[in-house]
Amino acid sequence: MAKYKIGILNGDDIGLEIVPVAVDVLQCAVKRYQDVQIDWVPLPVGYVSYQQTGETLPQITLDTLYELDGWILGPIGHMNYPKDDPKAVNPHPILRRQFDLVSNVRPTKSYCNLPSLHKNVDVVIIRENNEGFQPDRNMYKGVGEFMPTPDMALSARVITRRNSEMVARTAMEVAQQRNKLRRVTAIHKNTVWKMSCGLFVDTCREVAKEYPDITFDTMVVDTFAMNLVMRPQKFDVVVTTNMFGDILTDEAAGLVGGLGMAPGLCVGNKYVMAQATHGSAPDIAGKHIANPYAMIMSAQMMLSWLGNKKQDQGAIQAARDIELAIDKVLDDLQLVTPDLGGDASTEQMGASICETIQKLQ
Repeated sequence: MAKYKIGILNGDDIGLEIVPVAVDVLQCAVKRYQDVQIDWVPLPVGYVSYQQTGETLPQITLDTLYELDGWILGPIGHMNYPKDDPKAVNPHPILRRQFDLVSNVRPTKSYCNLPSLHKNVDVVIIRENNEGFQPDRNMYKGVGEFMPTPDMALSARVITRRNSEMVARTAMEVAQQRNKLRRVTAIHKNTVWKMSCGLFVDTCREVAKEYPDITFDTMVVDTFAMNLVMRPQKFDVVVTTNMFGDILTDEAAGLVGGLGMAPGLCVGNKYVMAQATHGSAPDIAGKHIANPYAMIMSAQMMLSWLGNKKQDQGAIQAARDIELAIDKVLDDLQLVTPDLGGDASTEQMGASICETIQKLQ
């Protein structure tokens, strides 16, 4: 029997609604496979944690995460965070760095019955997570964002061979698992940043030699941005640096309906974190109308990743069941949230996905 320990970190605002729904869907899926067992570990994080413990990321949470296989992190961003309290930190960059979650995997997929700028879109953009233009000088001494004079601001960019290699390898493995075009495109701007982008794309090219079954090519970021808007169907897996990826994944989400349709997965050599791309949406928190798609699919990706890592066919199939069920729910649009054209609550949409999973053959 394959056993997993997975943390539940609800986050802020709509995170308190969509994370429990994502957990329900995963529980429903794995129940169909007796050889898969998940131990769920709720942990404090975000504004609720701050109210209870005085910290947004307590030490007990950090210590416990080291004992887990992965965790689901809801969006962070409550409007009442005090700006002058050092214990009211943003957990996102801390978790990504402390657990070496170098690769941020962000898929974009269109659905036939949902409004979108393009049909037949199915692309995954993999973004390096922890380097690039770093505002935090603590990670690399002397590097970051600073102002030598009141009239001049400077930003330094960090690219390492080590992280470039890790994110490139993630891209190759994702392309193999998808078995679609089996193509990886590295996005860069080495026409300007000859050393930093040059190091990134050269490292990707070296890693690609280890995967002869994957077609590898490169594209300058501005050319890619145009092609992504005009012909997104031509791309399979895309890999790029931190800031380029941050911008391009939001652009890609806009092609298929917005950030509510933008799941994400932060991956390292040992740990994995399911984290949707969107924010905590305090304006609709408590109304139970938040679209849970991105959070559910982030958790689905986590289950699939762990299953592939352990060669666990039960977890892999449970993840596929979730994807199949979501496809069916988004095909008939009977029980979806208002942003998708329905009138269902967050919980009703999640329940519909669970019921569909149970009916799968």
